[in-house]
Amino acid sequence: MSSRHTAVVVGPLVAASFSAVLILSGTAGAEDGGPASSKGGKVVDEAPAGVKLTTLLPEKISVDNGSKKTAITATVKNEGSKDSGKIRLLVVGFDGLVVKNVEGCSAIPENGLPEGSNSGFACTVGNLAAGKSKSYSVDATYDLSKAGKICLPVQTGDGKKTFWQQGPVPFGTTNPSPDAPATPLLLGTDNKPVSPGGKELAETGPARDLLPLGTAGASLLAAGAAGMWWSRRRVPGRQAG
Repeated sequence: MSSRHTAVVVGPLVAASFSAVLILSGTAGAEDGGPASSKGGKVVDEAPAGVKLTTLLPEKISVDNGSKKTAITATVKNEGSKDSGKIRLLVVGFDGLVVKNVEGCSAIPENGLPEGSNSGFACTVGNLAAGKSKSYSVDATYDLSKAGKICLPVQTGDGKKTFWQQGPVPFGTTNPSPDAPATPLLLGTDNKPVSPGGKELAETGPARDLLPLGTAGASLLAAGAAGMWWSRRRVPGRQAG
């Protein structure tokens, strides 16, 4: 997996041609997410008239301190008055959060992953009717010695436009519990990782320092140009899996 420092996606997303390969069992936190939230989301390209696409993530997940497994529900929703047309959802992991499987979706090959990410899946949503939503079960692992983030872009089926992007948004805790069976993490919270010894907190620095964009600044966390990396350098002829 990539070890590149920046979490900005500048490379092309290559549509996967193979199915998701790993389904985790015994995952922690599958049912304790509480209310869903669009925190960290933003409009990128303008959607067609009458179409309003957003995504939702659980406010809370729980990571098994032994297996590092967790579960996340990723939801895409059309809050508009008209059908969306063909769209796809991407689920991408950064830093300590590694996406292992997304039910019904295809893994993005390593050479097609966004720069700075460590894993990703492409989900062919198809046409989402007005007022409807579709949810995907995400199996992941979270290394609690690191910060961890997830990103949910919603694109046209061919990947040329990104209508909405949630993240990269962190899951984390400011009160780690290394001796407990599981650690609850909150959406939009910068993680304060526990050192390998399990007793001292690691130096993490400001959360925003984790997502630099070189000379262009941290645009993934800003409005406007955020998310343009999903479409600008798309490989011609490639389509969503």
